[in-house]
Amino acid sequence: MYPLLAESLEMRGARFRNRIFSSGHQTLLAESGLVSDALIAYHQSRALGGIGLIVTEAIAVHESAYFNAFTPIAYSDRARPGFARLAASIHAAGAGLIGQLFHPGAEVASILDDGTRPVAWGPSSHQQERYLLTTRAMSIEMIEEVIESFGESAARLIESGLDGVEVLASHGYLPIQFCNPRTNVRDDEYGGSFENRMRFIERVHDTIRRHVGDEAVVGLRISADDRMFEGFSEQEVMEVLKALDDCDRFDYFNITLGSSATTEGAVHICAPMSFEPGYVNPYAERVKRSFNRTVLATGRYNHPQLAEDALRAGRADMIGMTRAHICDPQMSRKALENKTDSIRFCIACNQACIGHYALNAPISCIQHPESGRELKFGKLAKSETPNRVLVIGGGPAGLKAAAVAAAKGNEVLLVEKSARLGGQALLAQMLPERGEFGGIIENLEREARLAGAEIRLATEVTVEVIRTINPTHVLAATGAISYRPHIEVSGSADVVDAWQVIKGDVKCGARVVIADWRGDWIGIGIALKLVRGGHHVTIVTVANCAGINVQYYTRDPLIAELDRLGVCFRHNLRIFGVDENTAYFVHTNGGHPVELEGVDTLVVCYGHQSFNPFPERLQGWHGKIEYIGDALTPRTAEEAVYDALKTASKI
Repeated sequence: MYPLLAESLEMRGARFRNRIFSSGHQTLLAESGLVSDALIAYHQSRALGGIGLIVTEAIAVHESAYFNAFTPIAYSDRARPGFARLAASIHAAGAGLIGQLFHPGAEVASILDDGTRPVAWGPSSHQQERYLLTTRAMSIEMIEEVIESFGESAARLIESGLDGVEVLASHGYLPIQFCNPRTNVRDDEYGGSFENRMRFIERVHDTIRRHVGDEAVVGLRISADDRMFEGFSEQEVMEVLKALDDCDRFDYFNITLGSSATTEGAVHICAPMSFEPGYVNPYAERVKRSFNRTVLATGRYNHPQLAEDALRAGRADMIGMTRAHICDPQMSRKALENKTDSIRFCIACNQACIGHYALNAPISCIQHPESGRELKFGKLAKSETPNRVLVIGGGPAGLKAAAVAAAKGNEVLLVEKSARLGGQALLAQMLPERGEFGGIIENLEREARLAGAEIRLATEVTVEVIRTINPTHVLAATGAISYRPHIEVSGSADVVDAWQVIKGDVKCGARVVIADWRGDWIGIGIALKLVRGGHHVTIVTVANCAGINVQYYTRDPLIAELDRLGVCFRHNLRIFGVDENTAYFVHTNGGHPVELEGVDTLVVCYGHQSFNPFPERLQGWHGKIEYIGDALTPRTAEEAVYDALKTASKI
């Protein structure tokens, strides 16, 4: 089905078995800067899944290249054994391995162990908008030391068995900061003219090549456009690439988009589902048609057909499908063995992949929580004695529980009382920009059925039914119901809840106030739905930011869109009451009253409460009911699916 994806690719002395690769992405699985068993298991899973090439996460080349406590290092010989084990593991599984060489320059978000910020080094002193810091200009001696560290770090990786290295110049990191006249205002040999601003990246390449010889691959990752106000433009990037191409520097250009320097540019580091799949295509194609380099491309390639089409159109030579392999480590093998229907497709929710990075938690996936936890859940042992398992509820938690329990060799029956599987995911996909979220249900249903679980719809489970079936285990994933807090309601005030608005069961007035408690997708999603429908909308949140619990690469462009459409934001306010035209709030910090007048409809967006209709032990039945997902306590989809994995894996 995908003949071009299946083709091998050769660069220098390395041959990669197909045209699919995983781009560098931080996993937070390294320990004290060194490759860990968990990191090896994570990448080995993708290599065993058939991928052609793995590019490691960013690896610090110098002590000043501090990004966070989880960043692997290559500037010390202590790193050699771990990378050697990683390379041996990946090669034994048939994939190639390239190490990504990194210096963040100004892009330093984290705090040191002592609670202070590290010094952020840059070509010049400038104010970094996103992380609110000021860089320290590098001396000539410091520049030359860092350049040499790129070469020494590359040598350690190649000597450890890696196939090559990749200089990370994308997303506003140090190499491209030197090229950019807005971050490099030096007047010495490393600044001023275009030729001088190119000197750092050229010397980095030449130093690496001197250290690693002619056989190792040396690539460059670069953003084709920062996609932000006053960012490094596509035209400027093309000038950089032309200069490098003319001098035959770098074996490949790995094309992506965006910059870490601002929230506007940073969203492209891990574009959410509101961005079109494969949207990097035209940028990669222009690079491919302009230069004599191998071109790699990354940017929401979530389906093998999309990747195949990009290769067929000559847009790139290799396609990065990174989140696709976080979601389904076997994606490459399934695609190339014509088993596309069994792929668990990424929905670009960003909750547990890049979302975990923001929480200083190891990488995972809301649909496949085994990712990042391979050492614990990578190989589940079959149940010693097959059990009869009844799963009640066909939302994300129930479907994952059924899939895992069945995969362990148990007899599994999942019963859903409605005519459709999905639970609250059916509501989530009805919100603007969230249509792909419904894919979690299709994927988990497929996983459960392929594992051998039986699924019955439109069937209500009662205590009598449980006694009749007499399962050895009951997992109740009975979900939740909408929650309304107690507030004072006077006269003919129009008060509705979030679920009613999403389902279209009510009509809101012209002027709507959304009282939001959770700070999740629902509040800002309803605001977007209503303002696009012509309503005047004010979103009032208990937190200090609307959408505070939404991963920021997903939230930030939506907040911008809401602002552009005229939505009003009020923060730190708790709903107290409402009458015919006024909503009454209490300030969460000061306790003083706040009134919002001119309200036609109040939408109460205060989450949900567990629905658990069965006692944990039933009279006349000796088994135990275990609650998972929202039935246990109100959860996110990620938490619900992980609940299911943990519980069902023990059966």
